[in-house]
Amino acid sequence: MRLGIISPVVTRVPGAHSEWETTAGIAELAQVARHADELGFEHLTCSEHVAVPTEIAAQRGGTYWDPLATFGYLSANTQHIRFVTQVLVLGYHHPLEIAKRYGTLDLITGGRTTLGLGVGSLDAEFDLLGAPFVGRGERADDAMRALRNALSKPIPHYRGAHYEFDGMLIEPYAVQTKVPLWVGGRSMRSLRRAVELGDGWVPFGLGASTLQTMIKKVDPPTGFEIVLSAGFVDPLGDPAATAQQLDAASSAGATTVNVSIAARSADHYCDQMSALAKLARLDGRGRAGADIHARK
Repeated sequence: MRLGIISPVVTRVPGAHSEWETTAGIAELAQVARHADELGFEHLTCSEHVAVPTEIAAQRGGTYWDPLATFGYLSANTQHIRFVTQVLVLGYHHPLEIAKRYGTLDLITGGRTTLGLGVGSLDAEFDLLGAPFVGRGERADDAMRALRNALSKPIPHYRGAHYEFDGMLIEPYAVQTKVPLWVGGRSMRSLRRAVELGDGWVPFGLGASTLQTMIKKVDPPTGFEIVLSAGFVDPLGDPAATAQQLDAASSAGATTVNVSIAARSADHYCDQMSALAKLARLDGRGRAGADIHARK
């Protein structure tokens, strides 16, 4: 099981962030990133929204740092930790735009990019960007096929229902032979999309029994990632509960567990990460040791 960090600071959803994050900036985020890298956590995340209507921001939040700029900066402050877009909305971009921008990110990070991708649900944002909302699922499927063809080669070729390209040069391009594509969502369609077209699934808002029932309905390929959240953890304040939360995510079928960390400051956040790494027995490559629950 691998352990990833839901990045603080970059996203502020009401009720789902700590107070210190409201005044923190890039210095604090870089401090967290460097320490997570040194401890051997698997990845950091960053979500995407271009613009959120003010009336919706009260529920979804309105602070969303741009993942490309954020990860570009953090890559210069780290050596090993991966960067996961969680999620990039497919309908907002042409596949070649994603291939060029995130292929460049993959190059400058030395192959540390994972593309978490989603269909999107905020119709006002689609309208703002001139992107079609109706039929976005079908377009997302086509975009993922196009991306798979475009990410790791200079002259990609693709012909699909919505996207077609040939004879176009993309330099630079991703250095990974196969950039991992994770699909976010909470429906069976998102899971089937992930199994058919991607390398992992990042569900949200689903209970353990529902997750297990859904996963049993598909036949994931070898190496397929099930990325589940353990929620907010407090390894210094309540290591027993933290161990139980990690164990619950693992028991639900997670191959990778994401955590949000309760903290009072950036320094406290780093101390919490140190305690979590010790509790989970991180091996320096993002993998946790066995029997977490037994060590609570």
